[in-house]
Amino acid sequence: MQRRMLSREDEAAVGKDELEVRREDQDKINKFSRLHQREMTLEEELKVKAKDREDLEELSNELELADEDDKIPYKVGDTFISLPLPEVQEMLASSTEKIEESVSAVEGKLSTIREEMEQLKVRLYARFGKSINLET
Repeated sequence: MQRRMLSREDEAAVGKDELEVRREDQDKINKFSRLHQREMTLEEELKVKAKDREDLEELSNELELADEDDKIPYKVGDTFISLPLPEVQEMLASSTEKIEESVSAVEGKLSTIREEMEQLKVRLYARFGKSINLET
């Protein structure tokens, strides 16, 4: 996060143009803060899901080299079960599909949150100008 100091002119201008923070303004600021926290949480979740997807793709590529007759250990919960290669590939494809759907859902939530944050930024900057910093 980048922080910047106000210039002397900006400090003087803030003192002259100081606005009263109304209840509705404070509610908007609080909502922006909650949305920003949610955005950071979803971005972390997205990183984890992207890593999981990458791992599954790598595993899928490795399984292409396996012999058809081999039994492949597949993790279910906390245990590994040896299954035939075609069955493991099906289960892997299903897991990849679930992760893709999950990634899409998180990306949709993120875009909605970002749109709402932009709307709040516009309103709050219109009201407070340089007196408020909403850059994330």
